[in-house]
Formats: sequence, C-alpha cells, structure tokens
Amino acid sequence: MLSIAKRTTAGAAILLIMPLIMWVSGWNWEPGQPRWWLHFLYWLTETVTQPWGIITHVILCAWFLWCLRFRIKAAVMLFVILGCAILAGQGVKSFVKERVQEPRPFVLWLEKTHDVQAEQFYTLKRKERGELVKKQLSSQHDIPGFLRKHWQKETGFAFPSGHTMFAASWALMAVGLLWPRRRTWTIAVLLVWATGVMGSRLLLGMHWPRDLVVATLISWLLVTLATWLAQRICGPLTPPAEEVPEIIARDQEG
Repeated sequence: MLSIAKRTTAGAAILLIMPLIMWVSGWNWEPGQPRWWLHFLYWLTETVTQPWGIITHVILCAWFLWCLRFRIKAAVMLFVILGCAILAGQGVKSFVKERVQEPRPFVLWLEKTHDVQAEQFYTLKRKERGELVKKQLSSQHDIPGFLRKHWQKETGFAFPSGHTMFAASWALMAVGLLWPRRRTWTIAVLLVWATGVMGSRLLLGMHWPRDLVVATLISWLLVTLATWLAQRICGPLTPPAEEVPEIIARDQEG
C-alpha cells in the first residue's frame, strides 16, 4: 500500500503543478483566445466528454490489460475495478456539485456582459439553460460556434471538474499500475493528456483552477484505493520473472 501511495502521490503532484500556479497567480478566465487554439482545446476536452469518453475508457482499459498481461479472470476483475473507480469519481463529482453549486466562469461572464443573472440561470432546467445561452449568444460572432454549442450543453455547476477527475484518474492509474513495468511512455503520455484536458477546462471557460485542484485530489484518493484493491484481488502487480528482460530493455531504451 505504501509503495502504491508513493507512486500515485508523485503523479498527483505533477498534475497539480499547472492548476496551482494558475490559482496562486490569481488568473481569471476571459474569452478571446485564438480560434484555432480553442478548437484544439475543444477536441482535447471531447476525448473525455460523452460519447467519446466511453471510447477513451474502453481503449485505455484494453491497453492497460495488455500492458499488465493478466490472466483472463484477473483481467476481467481488474477491468471492473478500473471502471468502478472512474464511476465512483463521477458519482462524487455529481454529489459535490449539487451541494456547492458554484457557477461556471462563462456563466458569470454572461452575467457581466449580457445581464443574465447566475442565480436565476441555475434555477432553470438544463434544457432551458441551454436555450438561454443559445439565445444570448446568437449574435456573438466573436465566440466560435463549437464553443457556443459546448456551453449550451455544459450548463451544470463547476465545482469540482468531472473531466479532470476522469483524465486524472487514468493518468494516476497509469502511475500506480504500470510504473513497476516501466511503461514510461504510457505514463508520460497520459500525464500530458490529463494536464491538457485540465487546461482545456480553464481556457474554454468551464472551470476555475480550484475546481481542478480538488478534482485531482479526489482522483488521487480513489485511484490509490482502487490500485490497492486491484493488488489485493488480482494478486501482486509486480511483473513475473519472464517479463523482467522486457522491462530491462525498456529501461535501457528510456
């Protein structure tokens, strides 16, 4: 358990660097980013948004199972544990959102520039919120169409970030499960991807830095427990003797 906690803590510390810097610096979101940059961030955030998030989840599960090379029974059990960890994170996110009820940055911007009161906005049903956003931005040509549609769809509360919890959970599971096998490239790619998703939530006007920080900490706790549980149920996560030469070769390539 201690070795798992050390690995996931190191991963969480890496993920927290960007949002903590943004938080401490007092950064506040304002529209006006270049269109091409926003489009890239939008597609990055779509890798976590339904239905694409399901595809991302299945692909990552398959890749993890191949990297770990578990027996069929253990592999199915690990798949279930990983899925439960992701679902638990989303459940915690929904529970906290409904109690904290923090407005999204773009909603406060609408309040400032379009006289849409945030308090009244959140008394509407989700479909009505989307229609209101569409109506208010129908003549706002400096806001790209894809971003307007994203805002119409994502009209819930901000705190904490569900997208961050999804991406951070996978990145931290990579650190917890794949580091003993020295899958360095997989870990690095997932950490960069998760950080990119977190950044996209800030620059698309969906979240505040504190939303990302708390989401990462919740993910860290859930993933640490899930990885420990996977080890207890599926057996040691340390690689078998026949895999050691491959790991040495990967170390040397690194």
